Amino acid sequence: MALSYKARRRWSLVILLLGLPAYVVVAVTAMNWLGRPPFLIEVGVYIALGFLWALPFRFVFRGVGQADPAKDDTET
Repeated sequence: MALSYKARRRWSLVILLLGLPAYVVVAVTAMNWLGRPPFLIEVGVYIALGFLWALPFRFVFRGVGQADPAKDDTET
């Protein structure tokens, strides 16, 4: 099911305002639960987790910063 431009903008806002903070809390809690690894490994894990959270949502974020493709450009 393809999402409209407006729906993708709304979902991206929900993901960024609610999903990302929840993901950060889960990631930090999981790292604390596993024990504190050496500093460089910990930084590497956080960097990897920082990229991994966005992978399932690529289709939602793609093109959201662009102008609405369905909107007519002749209107002023």
